Amino acid sequence: MGFKMGIVGMPNVGKSTLFNALTKTAAAQAANFPFCTIEPNVGEVAVPDTRLDQLAQIAKSKQIVPTRMTFVDIAGLVKGASRGEGLGNQFLANIRECDAIAHVLRCFEDDDVTHVDGRVNPVEDASTIETELMLADLDSVERRLQNLSRKVRGGDKEAVQQERLLKAAQAVLEDGKPARTVDIDAEDQKAWKMLQLLTSKPILFVCNVAEDEAATGNAHSQAVTQMAAEQGAGVVVISAQIEEEIAQLDAEEAREFLEELGLEQAGLDRLIQAGYDLLGLMTYFTVGPKEARAWTVRRGTLAPQAAGVIHGDFERGFIRAETTAFTDYVALGGEAGAKDAGKMRVEGKTYEVKDGDVMHFLHSG
Repeated sequence: MGFKMGIVGMPNVGKSTLFNALTKTAAAQAANFPFCTIEPNVGEVAVPDTRLDQLAQIAKSKQIVPTRMTFVDIAGLVKGASRGEGLGNQFLANIRECDAIAHVLRCFEDDDVTHVDGRVNPVEDASTIETELMLADLDSVERRLQNLSRKVRGGDKEAVQQERLLKAAQAVLEDGKPARTVDIDAEDQKAWKMLQLLTSKPILFVCNVAEDEAATGNAHSQAVTQMAAEQGAGVVVISAQIEEEIAQLDAEEAREFLEELGLEQAGLDRLIQAGYDLLGLMTYFTVGPKEARAWTVRRGTLAPQAAGVIHGDFERGFIRAETTAFTDYVALGGEAGAKDAGKMRVEGKTYEVKDGDVMHFLHSG
């Protein structure tokens, strides 16, 4: 399990340039005119994790299999999108399928790149997009409430729960707030997620700055950072231009290029890490001579559910998990050393998986 992140924003903010760079493809046409993206482009990237390389080296694994993340490049949204302006509702539907939203904001000045509203103001741009998503949600909520009325009168338990959640969403949306501000109880989480409200999704603001401002940011990105803090959202400062250049380099050249710019990591690494933090995700590993593989799970996942990510039969027939912390595995030279030192633990069904755990599952059937 990786996760799917929808890249949204107004036209000409650098969405497609960023998408092309991140997925190292030219699938999305990056051009200086609105709506150059007319189909949602989907690209998968390997999630970079240096720990996986270390584990593979120790275990002499023949193959390295990283976990993957999916990016969906969605056409530029404009004011009125919820009523079908621009390319409208067909693209709002693509956002519903994503786990999180990366909202790319133009934080660079460039007279050669037109802005659809003729000015650079990322905070206003964010408000424009959020408003359109809230209006689309409100319309969806009102229609669903009408359709549920008969089932609710009939006492359908699922319909009653849906109505309660939809009314909670309606209240905050009518107050000009996104659905993610609704406080949802644990027992309602699954039903809430199935509503697929656009503004219930976690949001990560991506400040696209000029190349010479990638390390420091600028006044525009600082304003976005303040806005994100107020909303409890994530924020990453990135230069789509730099990412586009890095995409053409090999690993060593990319490292030297980043050093010259005063950057420790490529934007892709920071974007994925911010996405993981936003969704409460983490990684565990399975390691052997055949392959070293990374698996993504949510924080708080128990051992049987983690096993189920590999195969449903592993979860159903779960017996125990032989578990070694990443640091112990590396320090003690692998599985045998960890076992000899008493650092390989046998964990049962109630064990909560930790980030970096190296696991081997025993199961029946």
